[in-house]
Amino acid sequence: MLSEQQIIRIKKIDQLKSLGINPYPSEEYIVNDTIFNIKKIFTEKKTISIAGRLMRFRILGKASFGEIKDHTGCIQIYFSKDHLSSDKMGKEDTYNIFLKKLIDIGDIIGVKGFLFKTKMDEITVHVDKLTLLSKSIRPLPQVKIDKNKKIHDAFSNTEQRYRMRYVDLIVNDHVKDIFFKRTRIIQNIRNFLDEKGYLEVDTPVLQSIPGGAIARPFETYHNTLGIPLYLRIANELYLKRLIIGGFHGVYEFSRNFRNEGMDRIHNPEFTVLELYVAYKDYYWMMNFTEKLMKYIWNKFKKNNHISFKTPFPRISILDSIKKYTGFDLQEMEKEELRIVCKKLHIEENVKMSKSKLIDNIFEEKCEKNYINPTFIIDFPIEMSPLTKKHRCKKNLSERFELIINGQEIANAYSELNDPIDQMYRFREQIKSIKNGDKKDESMSIDKDFIRALEFGMPPTAGIGIGIDRLVMLLTQNNSIQEVLLFPQMRPEKVIKK
Repeated sequence: MLSEQQIIRIKKIDQLKSLGINPYPSEEYIVNDTIFNIKKIFTEKKTISIAGRLMRFRILGKASFGEIKDHTGCIQIYFSKDHLSSDKMGKEDTYNIFLKKLIDIGDIIGVKGFLFKTKMDEITVHVDKLTLLSKSIRPLPQVKIDKNKKIHDAFSNTEQRYRMRYVDLIVNDHVKDIFFKRTRIIQNIRNFLDEKGYLEVDTPVLQSIPGGAIARPFETYHNTLGIPLYLRIANELYLKRLIIGGFHGVYEFSRNFRNEGMDRIHNPEFTVLELYVAYKDYYWMMNFTEKLMKYIWNKFKKNNHISFKTPFPRISILDSIKKYTGFDLQEMEKEELRIVCKKLHIEENVKMSKSKLIDNIFEEKCEKNYINPTFIIDFPIEMSPLTKKHRCKKNLSERFELIINGQEIANAYSELNDPIDQMYRFREQIKSIKNGDKKDESMSIDKDFIRALEFGMPPTAGIGIGIDRLVMLLTQNNSIQEVLLFPQMRPEKVIKK
């Protein structure tokens, strides 16, 4: 059902057409400057041609003021009855009919004129010619600030903002800044890796086996091949194939998909940087990660309560649990771990494996305590099916997680390259799933990956960095939905009349 405002604006479209004005013209509109540049280098009387969205409009008899916004910022515009013209009308009709009666806030317009400063010293465009480039049918939310500086009618409802991101970007300037920064963060990481000589690659999004992680995949079907396919849950096994094939270092900004729950740090579709480098181990990767994170932090830091001083602390996951719970899990079996969980009021059940129980304890009692970057290292083997056994420590693996501001940012290994051991680990994982440890998740053995390993993979270090979480950290946002342009949403409810 159309609102009163929409009905009025649709009628204006008909009026525009009757006057020979196309409300959605096809012709190119020549823009010779941006608002940012105009305000940065102001030149009195400079002739300019700009285009953008009309954000404010105030009629004052024979003169009117407005504000136009392009992709770089906003600037005041001034209309005079005696000087304003358009393509289809004379000066008087342009001002009294075209501008005052048929133009609305939200319309996309082109203005040509010259620059001057008002008595209040505000840079302003004196508009000589006005062109309508796109008529807006729906009114924009109009933020009002009263005399007590209290904000009214702000477009701040989070569900509305995420669902109508296009409106969010129009009216909330800080939101656009988040996504400019997101792009620059990725560009800087890419530059850092390229300078090291590592190759950016693309691996399949549609996979016949959802490998590289244990998660519930999204499933589809390929009609021509007559087979089920899955949106990738990880790209790890494909990148390792490239290391086997002879590449020294490869990386990918991977769009991954997991058919799982949603919360402030999880979205079904997310971005991970995966990097694999031959002839390296997890000690080397810790040093490399310190350099990368410090490099990015120095370019984008805003949060002074986090210190990126290197080297980052390194603490084993079991020592961390002992520190924050008082329990030493080193020699504990599954039933003992369940008792610990009960004492700590942490979720547990008979179907959970040792690795799941330990993971739950760490996430609930330890993770939140690490604000400055910290490497949590040496995970039990059961928690790390793709990781080499520790060269010195019994029953542990050469794995680390990087925790910053109380959440996991990266996960890395000395990659397992023994095909016999890898096949054994895969089978153990499948047993765990069948026993109900992760009943909502799935895993299949990628036999082609095992075959690839049988040709020999060099010692390799690998890391996955959660790009969305890194952007959250660097833009000081505590919700993943704030750093995704279009986060997953439930369908809108249709109200039946």
